[in-house]
This record gives sequence, structure tokens and C-alpha cells, in this order.
Amino acid sequence: MASVQASARLLHLIQSQRVTAVIYVAAKLGIAELLRDGSRPLGELVEATGANKQALRRLLTALSTIGICTVAEERYALTELGACLDGAATQSLKNWTIFEGQFLTESWTGLLDSIMTGKTAAQLLDHENSFDLMARDPEMVSIFNAAMTEGTRLAIPDILGAYDFGAFAHLMDVGGGSGELVGAIAGQHPHIRGTIFDLPRCAESATGHLRRSGLSDRVEFMAGDFFQTIPSIADAIVMKNIIHDWSDERSMVILANCRRALPGGGVLLLIERVMPEFPSVSDAHREQTLTDLLMLRGPGGLERTEKQYAWLFRESGFTHTATCPAGRLSVIEAKVT
Repeated sequence: MASVQASARLLHLIQSQRVTAVIYVAAKLGIAELLRDGSRPLGELVEATGANKQALRRLLTALSTIGICTVAEERYALTELGACLDGAATQSLKNWTIFEGQFLTESWTGLLDSIMTGKTAAQLLDHENSFDLMARDPEMVSIFNAAMTEGTRLAIPDILGAYDFGAFAHLMDVGGGSGELVGAIAGQHPHIRGTIFDLPRCAESATGHLRRSGLSDRVEFMAGDFFQTIPSIADAIVMKNIIHDWSDERSMVILANCRRALPGGGVLLLIERVMPEFPSVSDAHREQTLTDLLMLRGPGGLERTEKQYAWLFRESGFTHTATCPAGRLSVIEAKVT
């Protein structure tokens, strides 16, 4: 029988979307940037944002209750947590916040349709996949790319700490976007050459990142489509959060192209979430299962268990050799069979 405590906890979960909305508005208004250099009075924040004074006070009060800022005598200051909303912060999540609050929140409202039909939001609108649909909205593409860069940047310390990339001479990041991951790996291992392999639209951001990082002499960008062919130039391939986007059938096309691209003894590294066989009531497992539903609603893929990844490898000409936990993700290693 339901208890008062259980009802209260459920109500808290139901209302959690409100926290996302509040943080999203703070990101859009640039509150973190306005408070970057120290506390400011309400009047200055009103003038800078153009917001209604009373409404902004109420927003800032809500932000103070979730730890984004502090308030004393109507002067507001940024907390360490709130500083992560600053677009210039090293570990910024501003673009991820906007992506979640502006685009994903809207998509979640159609989850029932995807559960009933097994189709993604794009398929329900007669589009092949969510990436084709997203390409129609340049703002969404820009925010998505920036959010993915932020997510990779956040994960890099755990990835570098979990797996030794030093054995490779040439590492290719397939679907590597702006090159944050392979750039970080090459930065840690000066002998490694790197290649970012992605669609032509990623070229400008990737070459810019490599130039700013001083890696242009060792890491290059190559344009291509991993569903078509992958160049045979590296002894190892890494893919972060790529395979979870796709169904088993589509994933095996990508993995087969990886297999053809790699030499004998070549190594494939997938950096993905690994779904537990028996999820528990924990924050980590809840995050896994919610991301799995996001894959159902979005690109049409899924979060897989270690056994499911091992099966994909076998079907594609690889042998699963290791799984190295890396924070919220894992580095899943496979070798050419």
C-alpha cells in the first residue's frame, strides 16, 4: 500500500522537469556570465538581461535553492555549481543545458507515441532518422554539436584514466566531431598520430580545435561517411557514443566497415554506457535506462549490455577483449578476429 513518504518521493520525481526548466532559462539569460566576475545587484542583472524585475528576482531565488547562485541583500553571486553554466568555463555545460531544455524536453513529450509504435520521433514524422530531421534546423545542429563537445570534454579525464592508449601508433576517431577526444589522447601521448573521420560539416570546427591545441602537425581531419567506407590508415579505431545511436542492423554496417579498415591485430574501442543486466534503484542505473529511452525516442538506437556488445563484435568480425569502466561510460575493447 502506498505511503505518504512514497507519494512525496514520487511527487518529487514528477516535478523534476521544473528544475531543468529553471536552469535552462538561467543559461539562456547568461546569468553565469553576468556573475562571472563577482556578485551583482538585482538592478544590474535586470538591465543586462532585459527581464522583468520581479520575475527575475523569483527566478534567482529558485536558482539559489538548487545551488546555482547565492543571495544576500539582493546581491547575487555564482556558486561552483553555477559556474558550469558559463559558456567559457573549462567544464561548461551551457550548451548541454540548452539542448536538454530547448530540444530534448519537447521530444520527451512524445515518448508515449514511441512506446506504442516502437518508432522514433523522426520516423513518426516520416523521416528516416533524427539526424536527417535535425539537419533541417541549423540552430539545433549548432547546439547539438556544442553539447556533444561539452559532454566529451567532461568525460575525457575518466577515459584517459581508464585505458592506456599508448600502445597505438595511429588512432582514428570515427565520428569524432571536433576532435576533442583524439586531441586529448594525442596530447597525452606525443608519439601518436591521429585522424578525425566525420562528415564534411565537422571539418571547420575540427581543424580549428586542432590548430588551437597545437596538434595540427600530428592530427588531421578526413571527411567521409562511416556507413559507406572507413579509410585503412590506422592501427586502432575509437568511437565515442556512436554505436548507441543505431539499431543492431545499422551498427553492424559501421562495425563491418571498421573491421575492413583495420589491419590484422587491429583494435576497436567503443566508448559507451554499458547497461547493467539487472538495473537497480540507483542514480547511475536510472541515468542508464533514461538514456536508453532517449535513444528509442531519438536516433533509434539503444544502450546495450556487455553481452550485447560482445554479440555485435562477434557478428562483425571482432573478439571482445576487455571492458574498462570510465566514470559514467566504459571503454569497450575488441580486436580483429
